Amino acid sequence: MRRIRTIAIFPTLFTLANLVCGFYAIVVASRIDAPTALSDKTPLTSEINFRQIPKVPWIIDRSDPTQNIVLCGWLIVLGMLFDALDGRVARLANQTSDFGAQLDSLSDLVTFGAAPAFLMVKMCPHFSYEHRNWVWIIATVYVCCTALRLARFNVETTEEDDHSWFNGLPTPAAAAAIAGFALIFYMLRSTGSGSEEVAKIDELVQWVLPMYAVLVSLLMVSRIPYPHLVNQWFRGQKSFAHLIGLIFSVLPILVFPGYAIPLLAASFVVIPPVHYIWQRFYRQRRQDEPIF
Repeated sequence: MRRIRTIAIFPTLFTLANLVCGFYAIVVASRIDAPTALSDKTPLTSEINFRQIPKVPWIIDRSDPTQNIVLCGWLIVLGMLFDALDGRVARLANQTSDFGAQLDSLSDLVTFGAAPAFLMVKMCPHFSYEHRNWVWIIATVYVCCTALRLARFNVETTEEDDHSWFNGLPTPAAAAAIAGFALIFYMLRSTGSGSEEVAKIDELVQWVLPMYAVLVSLLMVSRIPYPHLVNQWFRGQKSFAHLIGLIFSVLPILVFPGYAIPLLAASFVVIPPVHYIWQRFYRQRRQDEPIF
């Protein structure tokens, strides 16, 4: 047995911060007390004056399910930030190690696997016994696909890789897709004019979110290439036009995060498979064309 004598403190703190965000997201999601059925059009929360809800996401009423939902989503997003930074901090400090890579995957399994799956379960109060079971099954499949995706990444990735592309949807993007649902769900409910409109939004989530999670799960274990946006955008020297495009891409996230993050996450999930299928179809059609 090989014994680890030293640990890179600073990168490890970032990785553990990612883990803490995931664990706290699960704790916050456990506070969501959803109704057991929506047949009576009972909204997920009682009547709330959304103008009185604090704009700072970590200052919340713990008894309010809607605010717990949005806080859970933001914690997952914050975990993504720590996950994006820990590897770069390790490389800048020249402290990369197998220990850090394994700890990173374990943290990702909690923050990008267990936390989004549990959030989905809490956001989907069941219409019936069968609906509840299906949601739990889908959540379990999501966690399993996350674990498989992380294990495959650890085995197939080497230090010599340029890390510009992923084989399959990366787990942080998958988690952002689920967390983005929580954020836009909160934004839509806050603009609802009455309890009936809010109930319709709640009912729509019960069906769309689980199906969305199935799609995300399958894409994680697929071989469809996904770009590593951070490396492609920030690594190396870029043109001035690239900088302008980057600013206009980040600006909506800063100004309208509740809408921008869900839409950007959904776009990142969907566009590569559509492009991949189109390329395969186009190439096949070109090969089938007669030479003369």
